[in-house]
Amino acid sequence: MTTHAAERVEPEAMVPPLSLLEKAAKVLGAFQSGGPRLTLTEVVQRSGIRRSSAHRILDQLVQLRWLEREGRDYRLGMGMLELGAMASHHNRLRRAALPHLHALHEATGHLVHLTVLDGAEVVYLERIGGSDDSGVPSRTGGRQPAYCTASGKAILAFSDAPVVEQVIRNGLRPRTPRTITRPEPFRAELALVRERGVAFDQEEGFRGVFCVAAPLRGAGRAVAAVSVCGHGVHRELERIAPAVRGCARSVWQSMFGPGRRSEQRERPAGALAAAGVPQPSMDNMMTWLRFSEWM
Repeated sequence: MTTHAAERVEPEAMVPPLSLLEKAAKVLGAFQSGGPRLTLTEVVQRSGIRRSSAHRILDQLVQLRWLEREGRDYRLGMGMLELGAMASHHNRLRRAALPHLHALHEATGHLVHLTVLDGAEVVYLERIGGSDDSGVPSRTGGRQPAYCTASGKAILAFSDAPVVEQVIRNGLRPRTPRTITRPEPFRAELALVRERGVAFDQEEGFRGVFCVAAPLRGAGRAVAAVSVCGHGVHRELERIAPAVRGCARSVWQSMFGPGRRSEQRERPAGALAAAGVPQPSMDNMMTWLRFSEWM
């Protein structure tokens, strides 16, 4: 039986060509397996990318500050270092926060978030809740406008003025009839957050969703926020607020140690008890700690 040439398919023909993003990833990966400084020839040898493509990608990465060039050598640039430092900080923050977030969720019975500010939006680093919390439109890695969330207002209240003004310039668009949409009332709201130490979201982002958030900070700017959210929890927000503040202080202490003020030495249990929230059992606490270590 004769096999026609047209019927033969070479294995190489079945492999799709690399996308530009995949090629760039291979070029950057050459520095991981090679060394801190590589020439164009060394990048080609380690990445397997054709010389012309590798040269073009290297030039683009230099323009983006992901790489730097010194003579014939290339090395990782400040852009990559900044991204790495940000990822490291967020991972450290999440690891420090996890046991406290689980304790807060168990004690309140409501959805708990850990968020950071990115431009005019908050990014959810962690979301801890059950099936009953599926109605709250948030997810790990998701984003929401900062101006209409409790977490966003908690962070913005303790941010530099230019950061707040940039959020206002981006626009305070109405998400619900209760969204604060004018600059002066919004600034007044942030001043009130600074006074009471927590921020509230009374259906400002989504109908039926209420939240209370506390900033994660020492004596300076807020680096993140802890929040408790849920449907129909508006009657509990004032009662839950001390527990949220206590959780934020405990996460900060886990990362940086106790602060100078005596109130910063208060543990989550004290804040929860003061708020009238039931205390978790020791068995549950050990479960959270084991879960945190596994994560």
